[in-house]
Amino acid sequence: MLLGGIDEAGRGPAIGPMIVSLAVMDEENIKKLKLMGVKDSKALTPKSRSRLFKLIIQDALEIVVRIVSPKEIDDAVLGRNFTNLNELEAYMAAEVLSKARSLRMLSTIYLDSPDPNPQRYLKTVKRFLRSMGVSSELSMIAENHADEKFPIVSIASIVSKVVRDDVISRLKEEYGDFGSGYPSDPKTRNFIREWLSRNKSPPPIARKSWKSWKRH
Repeated sequence: MLLGGIDEAGRGPAIGPMIVSLAVMDEENIKKLKLMGVKDSKALTPKSRSRLFKLIIQDALEIVVRIVSPKEIDDAVLGRNFTNLNELEAYMAAEVLSKARSLRMLSTIYLDSPDPNPQRYLKTVKRFLRSMGVSSELSMIAENHADEKFPIVSIASIVSKVVRDDVISRLKEEYGDFGSGYPSDPKTRNFIREWLSRNKSPPPIARKSWKSWKRH
């Protein structure tokens, strides 16, 4: 039985993209990876994530990744093309599903819901799927903290996190060390403060709609 899982990484940072990933895998390989330590990416060390990522790439039938740019995120937060960030994430979930070659073979698709009302989130994903010409009659389950409940979502979570870490490390080569990119990180706050003291506007990697980038 083939299962699909969708999760994101990098929803909250003030710097860099958000990554939305779909992982497709059969139950036997999912069980094997669970025994090898697969769990929510946030509960794993970078080294463990990297090790598991290699196994995931070997065992997955399909992986679809969408890199969501800071500008796309800003446009959603400011209500320019979506009503909010949850709606943007629902659209991206629908997009990765629409691109999956194995879509019709999937028994069930599990989604991590950023909305406290998972059914509302699922309804939005299905609406976007219909707008993309994809049947919304797929068996889909959306839950809060799905990355902690369903191993296939944990797998998607690891993919998103490893891809984002790779993107962030490349951005640091260009812009310098800005830390994790999260507003709570002192290194990130210091980078933002120094950047704004030397430049008139935030860099292209910034989420300008985040309060962290507002001049005080």
